Amino acid sequence: MEHYDVAIIGTGPAGLGAAFTLLDARPGLSIVMFDRNEFSSGGLRNDCKMNFTWPVGFAEGVWTEDLAAAYLARVEDFLRPAIMEKRDVAMYARRAERLGARLLEIRQAHLGTDGGLELIKRLVARLAAAGVETALGEEALAVDAKARVIETASRSVGFGAALVAPGRASFGFLQRVMRDNGVAFSDNVVDMGMRVELREERYPVVRDYYDPKFAFPKKVRTFCTNSRAAHVVQEKYEDEAGAWYSVNGHAWSSSRPSNDLANFAMLKTVSLTEPLASGQAYARALGGQAMLLGGGRPIMQRVGDFRLGRRSTREAFNGDLYDFEPTLGSCTPGDLGLAVPAKIMRALWNAMKLLDTIVPGVLHPSTVMYYPEIKTYANKPVFRDPAGFMAAPGLWLAGDGAGTSRGITAAWASGMRAAESMAASF
Repeated sequence: MEHYDVAIIGTGPAGLGAAFTLLDARPGLSIVMFDRNEFSSGGLRNDCKMNFTWPVGFAEGVWTEDLAAAYLARVEDFLRPAIMEKRDVAMYARRAERLGARLLEIRQAHLGTDGGLELIKRLVARLAAAGVETALGEEALAVDAKARVIETASRSVGFGAALVAPGRASFGFLQRVMRDNGVAFSDNVVDMGMRVELREERYPVVRDYYDPKFAFPKKVRTFCTNSRAAHVVQEKYEDEAGAWYSVNGHAWSSSRPSNDLANFAMLKTVSLTEPLASGQAYARALGGQAMLLGGGRPIMQRVGDFRLGRRSTREAFNGDLYDFEPTLGSCTPGDLGLAVPAKIMRALWNAMKLLDTIVPGVLHPSTVMYYPEIKTYANKPVFRDPAGFMAAPGLWLAGDGAGTSRGITAAWASGMRAAESMAASF
């Protein structure tokens, strides 16, 4: 059986941040990184939007503002991103404040999907040159922290320390690892909502502030805005109960021609209590319901149809008021009112109306609402060593799936933090 000092499951920002930190702290360690995909995955290849201001991206239960700021400075020093300029956004901030909402001002960088792929290539090449083995396309199936063994689809691998950082898409796998290794956890929070697509001219705030962060009453917020060369995609989530789809937004770098469209998520945070305590189970049920209504696909509806209380149809996507083609054309036109729980839909729609007052044009009849967009980063492990994210002897957890982050920069920081604890264990 092959043996490595460190095994890392997941090659997203948390895994990469951990690997580089380990190389700096203990250059002689043997390191292997597993990913079930044939490529390095995670947020760096999905639009590659980075935020460098607290609290965006950080789980406040395991981070303080001072600690996050210290790690963000190190992440920025390593990645050296070009921070995007924000121009006059005071008008939007004043409008939001009058309505009981808030516009957060965040330091941001954006590479785009194509820029993110180039960054990944450079990072993986640096790891390979330093002797790190990247086992792409090799899926980890089980982790036994007591025996210090990882079972993959093709071999058994021994390790001295393991970091499990598979991200949101492998939320269910991480839960299985925690159960197998006696790690207690809770899973009672989920962010759910829709992806909104519209002409950029109807959301002009993005010309001054690339990813404007609006916070509304009832725990609703905008998230992950894309513009200039933007498009909507669907993402597959799998667990023991099967597969379902969520939507997401991407954009190419500024080097690509603009399609004059923008998209953003409108999300509501839902905290569940007994008897239903699993955010993952709730998300899966809602995703399955949307797939049922959409014939196995996410659904979409034009704002004009929603306001008239009728479903959207293919024929409704015409050249009259509906004046652009949806970028995720494979979605099924339908009725969000049949899929989104009423209490959540009311909160989302109220936020949309407020946003339309702040940035008039959002509720143009042609605006498309895609559903569902669900973020399953709600695991809350009970860490044996919370400072270093150690869940059990020999086992560390980090990244969005483990509830230590909610985005690229915070995931990288959580990987660094775990790696420092791992390095100290040798």
